[in-house]
Amino acid sequence: MKQLQIVLFFSLLLSNCANSQNSPPRLVGAPCEGCEAIFEYGNRQLSNTDTLADFEKQGVQIKVEGTIYLQDEKTAANNVILYIYHTNQEGVYEPSPNADGWGKKHGYNRTWLKTDENGYYSFYTLKPAPYPNRSDPAHIHYEILEPNGKYYYLPSCHFEGDSLLGENHINPRSPRGGHSGLLRFRREGNLLIARRDIILGRNIPDYE
Repeated sequence: MKQLQIVLFFSLLLSNCANSQNSPPRLVGAPCEGCEAIFEYGNRQLSNTDTLADFEKQGVQIKVEGTIYLQDEKTAANNVILYIYHTNQEGVYEPSPNADGWGKKHGYNRTWLKTDENGYYSFYTLKPAPYPNRSDPAHIHYEILEPNGKYYYLPSCHFEGDSLLGENHINPRSPRGGHSGLLRFRREGNLLIARRDIILGRNIPDYE
């Protein structure tokens, strides 16, 4: 009976690992404070589209969408997990009352997405505010977890026209993921929509 319980336990463990990602996690592309937050989605079923907690509050509603590709820049990357988080309308990473883990530092405006067979992802949120001391332009953090277990950060999304943007935000050299992160919006009704495509492993040190 005890042997049967052990077999069932390891079978369940292997099944859970297979349902999430296929390989043990490995951080690449230099140290990353808080990148382990990408694993904090727990047992929730991830979708390629989500709406962040602040979307119905007062502010500028935005949608960010894109396609994630394999290194050949043509093949859509399925089952890639994307973790995003950003400040509230006061420029603060405000935690929810029951926050735990990295939610205490990253705030309640965060979510996890998983690309579909077309490599597509999208999320709805409010355009965040810059930090109160205006030390950095407003931004949305991006982190990637691939099915092969590699995880790393990408440049944050920034917003075209922000007076706090510097040249390194607008025209960075060798941007990670192949995109600077600078978002250019088009308007559809009350919604601003921008696109950010990503190439897995592009310009990520020690990726291979």
